[in-house]
Amino acid sequence: MKQKVVAFVNQKGGVGKTTSAINIAAQLAGDYKVLLIDLDPQGNTTSGLGVVNDHKFTTYDILCKKVEASKAIVDTHVAQLSVLPANSGLAGAEVELVGQERREFVLSKAIEGLTYDYILIDCPPSLGLLTINALTAATDIIIPVQAEYYALEGLSQLLNTVQAVKSTTNPDLELMGIAVTMFDKRNSLSDQVYKELENYFGDKLFKTVIPRNVRLAEAPSYGKTIYEHDRWSKGARSYKALTKEVTDRLKTT
Repeated sequence: MKQKVVAFVNQKGGVGKTTSAINIAAQLAGDYKVLLIDLDPQGNTTSGLGVVNDHKFTTYDILCKKVEASKAIVDTHVAQLSVLPANSGLAGAEVELVGQERREFVLSKAIEGLTYDYILIDCPPSLGLLTINALTAATDIIIPVQAEYYALEGLSQLLNTVQAVKSTTNPDLELMGIAVTMFDKRNSLSDQVYKELENYFGDKLFKTVIPRNVRLAEAPSYGKTIYEHDRWSKGARSYKALTKEVTDRLKTT
């Protein structure tokens, strides 16, 4: 199988990017060798997988070409799942990248030759150089969208950025799908948002929705995936189903 690089991207914060990246990565790791790249200076992917904040190298060091990616990768407690960790120092990389030649290609160059079946990238909530690097390195993108009133706000800007990357640095980039998160079936607004997204994106919208779920919200504070925290929860079952949709789509590309 050709290596797939999937970026989780949305310039809005709090839409479930990190939760989706962690739990899809963990589910994939049951069958595949997976690397999860934390590209957000908040480092929530790193801490959400229980990786302590004392690693010698981070994504900052990779992007600033201080060390090879293989030297920064850390194994997690989840079998077959590794992480390229991040911390607040990554915020400085955006400034340092500006002066580099072919600055949009730094991440794709850094991960060349890594032997993983899937590489997943958790992007920061912005459309700056870090996200452009992720989009340039990716084969596919997943856009998590919260089931709320302003769900579509900013999506056109994001899609314009994706189109710009396709026409310049990465013509092979594909939108794999839109994942609706924080869905509340008791709230008619969630249904309205889903239908609106379905009208706009058609079959690019994943059928599985991720519900609002206390267990999902709790899991990162324990440094655990939802499957470890509560494998029978609605959140766990939903991410399992969503991952199946993801792998099915990837197999057809």
